[in-house]
Amino acid sequence: MNCESHSLRDRGTAVSRRWFLRQCGLGVGKLGLASLMAGARQGSAEGFVPQPSHFPGRARAVIHLFMAGAPSQLEMFDYKPALVKYDGKPLPPSVVGGQRYAFIRPDANVMAPQFKFSRHGQSGMELSEMLPHLAGVADNITLIKSVYTDQFNHAPAQILFNTGFSQPGRPSIGSWATYGLGCMTRDLPSFVVMSTGGGVSGGAANWSSGFLPTGYTGVRLRNQGDAILNVANPHGIDEALQRRTLDAVRRLNEENLEGIGDPEIATRIQAYEMAFRLQTSAPDLMDLRGESQATLDLYGCQPGQPSFARACLLARRMVERGVRFINIYHEGWDAHSDVAGNVRGSCEATDRASAALVRDLQQRGLLDETLVVWGGEFGRTPMVEDNPTLGRSKGRDHHPQAFSMWMAGGGIKGGVTYGATDEMGFHVVENPVHIHDIQATMLHCLGLDHERLTYEFQGRRFRLTDVFGNVINPVLI
Repeated sequence: MNCESHSLRDRGTAVSRRWFLRQCGLGVGKLGLASLMAGARQGSAEGFVPQPSHFPGRARAVIHLFMAGAPSQLEMFDYKPALVKYDGKPLPPSVVGGQRYAFIRPDANVMAPQFKFSRHGQSGMELSEMLPHLAGVADNITLIKSVYTDQFNHAPAQILFNTGFSQPGRPSIGSWATYGLGCMTRDLPSFVVMSTGGGVSGGAANWSSGFLPTGYTGVRLRNQGDAILNVANPHGIDEALQRRTLDAVRRLNEENLEGIGDPEIATRIQAYEMAFRLQTSAPDLMDLRGESQATLDLYGCQPGQPSFARACLLARRMVERGVRFINIYHEGWDAHSDVAGNVRGSCEATDRASAALVRDLQQRGLLDETLVVWGGEFGRTPMVEDNPTLGRSKGRDHHPQAFSMWMAGGGIKGGVTYGATDEMGFHVVENPVHIHDIQATMLHCLGLDHERLTYEFQGRRFRLTDVFGNVINPVLI
């Protein structure tokens, strides 16, 4: 077919596969429309429909609490007495090896942990005094202390964590989850993103659909006021007139879809319909007046004030309404100076609400079917960052070799501490967990096999975990 088409073009006749199929009586548009309307994974004009999982998954939804900027595991999760012993002294070259750093020399001095640690729950999980609320749910979480990544700068590390690749252009894990499982609600987007800080280094690439149809892209919801701007009808336009207008636009788009077969047209149809439904569903979602004072106090949420706490409470409400994947980005963990002050302030903003989310989901019978993931893009160095030129002191630099994160619910064991680092907290020495292993485990909890969930693009099959990654079976129920 390719050779014949080429030869015909040389004779001045424009022949394409679309032309060929039309001559057979079945245009590409009809093929594409039939596939879309059949509920294929590409989506449909009626919205993304639920899809069967590869196997029964314990989780039906994910809430990913992404701590952008990289929390210091040495002040929060991974206590190292040896850092107290060697405080103020350089690490031996044999430990550092050939590691490069963004802002410090490899021979920078060690800095001791800035906070006290103690054990909590029946499991005896060791946590910092900066995490008093998380300590109360220690027996509900798995703490992974042996995570590592391939990137040591924020943007590529964030994009790698969220998309499996360090450069923009690949689908995010929320997009993959929606592509694989479809949507459980018609009234809200299946993949929602909220931000509770000043901006994420990796930007929208973190929740992009990449080469998947754009309908799988995460939808940003604002943390205060109108969830989405410019959704309300302009003055003088009532619901009936809007419905007639949308129906007319839909008919035109469907004619275009039939003629061209571009799945992005189906995405456009879906977007118009979702915007129409969001006029009712979004205000209802954002209205916290129906929540009890006890619930607001549990999260530390002040009605009308944007905060991480409010975003966590909204995430629980989204799970109740059928949202599949929720990303909450909380920026501000980049502690190049005053790591103690950074951790104290960031924990005050996030610890209570993170633990409340676990408690609230459990009280409502939702924790077993909701996977909660907490962590950043990499960790912080055991060595101190002191740079008078930049006005920095008592900070920690980027550290990709070893960091900590936790998971709860959705098929994850409670009260488990998994993996370990060396006495300096520099290298993983037990049960190393790569970012792709985290991704594979998240998909597994949803009932998706990370090796089977693929998408063909530019002649090859892609997957979230690239060419490797293993499910962390010991942390699963």
